[in-house]
Amino acid sequence: QVQLVESGGGLVQAGGSLRLSCAASGSIFSINHMGWYRQAPGKQRELVAVITSGGITNYKDSVKGRFTISRDNAKNTVYLQMNSLKPEDTAVYYCNYKYSAYDYWGQGTQVTVSS
Repeated sequence: QVQLVESGGGLVQAGGSLRLSCAASGSIFSINHMGWYRQAPGKQRELVAVITSGGITNYKDSVKGRFTISRDNAKNTVYLQMNSLKPEDTAVYYCNYKYSAYDYWGQGTQVTVSS
C-alpha cells in the first residue's frame, strides 16, 4: 500500500502562484511515476503533469511554461509549482503514484483561481 498526502491548495487571484506538495509513504518502489491530475466540476479527470523517478517530465499543453513538476526522491515527495494561474485552472488536484500495475491516488486538494 502507498499513502499520498497532498497540501498547498487554496484560493488565489488570476496571475498568482501556488505550490502543491504530495508526500508518499508506505511500500514505495524506487522506479515509479508520480504526477498531478485535476478534475473540474462536470469534467473528467485529466493529466496535468507527470515525472518519472529519473526526472523525465510530461505536461498538459495548456500548462506548459506555467507549471513545473519536480520531485525529491529522498523524501518521496512530488511538487507542482503553478505560476500565472488562470480561472480555468480551477479544479481539485489529485496526486498520483504509479508502479507497474499499482496505481494510487491522494485525497485531492482544491485550487480556486478567481478572475
